[in-house]
Amino acid sequence: MLAAALRCIYTISLYLALPFLLLRLWWLGRSQPGYRARIGERFGHAPARAGPTPLIWLHAVSVGEVQASLPLVAGLRRRMPAHRLLVTTTTATGAEHAQRLFGAEVSHAWFPYDTPDAVARFLRRTRPALLMLMETELWPNLLRACARRRIPSVLVNARLSERSRRRYTRLRPLVAAMLRDLAGVAAQSEADAERFRTLGMPPARTRVIGSLKFDVRLAEDLPARIEAARRDCGPGRPAWIAASTHEGEEEQVLAAHARVCGELPSALLLLAPRHPVRARQVAEIIDRHGFSFRWRSAGEHCEPGTQVYLIDTLGELIPFYGAADAAFVGGSLVAVGGHNLLEPAAVSRPIVSGPHLFNFAGIGERMRAAGALSVVGDAAMLAAEIAALLRDPAACRRRGEAARSVVDQYSGAAERLLRWLEEILAGGSAHHCR
Repeated sequence: MLAAALRCIYTISLYLALPFLLLRLWWLGRSQPGYRARIGERFGHAPARAGPTPLIWLHAVSVGEVQASLPLVAGLRRRMPAHRLLVTTTTATGAEHAQRLFGAEVSHAWFPYDTPDAVARFLRRTRPALLMLMETELWPNLLRACARRRIPSVLVNARLSERSRRRYTRLRPLVAAMLRDLAGVAAQSEADAERFRTLGMPPARTRVIGSLKFDVRLAEDLPARIEAARRDCGPGRPAWIAASTHEGEEEQVLAAHARVCGELPSALLLLAPRHPVRARQVAEIIDRHGFSFRWRSAGEHCEPGTQVYLIDTLGELIPFYGAADAAFVGGSLVAVGGHNLLEPAAVSRPIVSGPHLFNFAGIGERMRAAGALSVVGDAAMLAAEIAALLRDPAACRRRGEAARSVVDQYSGAAERLLRWLEEILAGGSAHHCR
């Protein structure tokens, strides 16, 4: 009863918020027109599925989740060729990245608002055989609707930090009801699985699969793209990358770069903000620090006097990780929780991070244990660590190789997950709709 009451309050609040959500889409659409496209899909008006071909629905919120889903999508297309695949995203950058990665072979739609009518309309038009939600995407009305229609839903690559678990505990009856509606939770680690169990997830439907992020798929043309990125940076220069940075972080990164340049005057910083839409704001910060810089999106190449290369494009992060000698992964000097440490590891680069790694705690621990990751607390520590790495190419190679060994050691989550999904589709899960 309490769960139903909380779901009712949630639903009423969501309906009241719809005008503001639409206003937000219009506002975001000023700089990213994708937000104003196909708005009807947000209300469930997705393209109707034609014919009897069964459909699998994967929801990946934004760029990070889309990138992490790549080995899963490849596996689904290989092992379940009779099924069509629909990927939904919430952000415009996620939509662009999905369409760039998967092309026309995978359909894309906007994720519907979690109102009963929008969800019912979306499910009626797409008729999925299976729903997969990436990481921590729990939506009460969607999960209830799927359970009632006997559509199995699985939380894949699932993670739950201790901080999030405490926050969910305040709404435990509603959260427990959502978890009971799931056919399964494919957790990244035992710690994640246990947190889901304490919130009410049935143990029989919880499995530790590992992180899909370890199954980094490197494009066949990646060596050529890395070489092209190196040429754009300028040959023979010590270079480091600060990737996926957030507001409040670029100031610290640039302060660190000033110190690095004091020791290594030819050093180059590749600065890649998490959201390219912030590029103009980041450019103003670079300008205030007095650095000479070039824009990647303008097709500009670095000259000998260029001190910062602003990587304001999508889909090029891994090649520029490969072009750098050392990598700082952002979202970690500010309390965002960190970003994907495994992309620089996949191209054998030593990794530096700030202390806020709660979204990647398990991966961070493995990287630190292997000697691949160092954690710094401020700009001065970041500068010291980067300068030490740039002065010592042999140490860069050792730590980069250690990072790659962690990726190799823990890969295989996609295949484990695909086997379980086949069981669920065949009716072999313990899930039952209430």
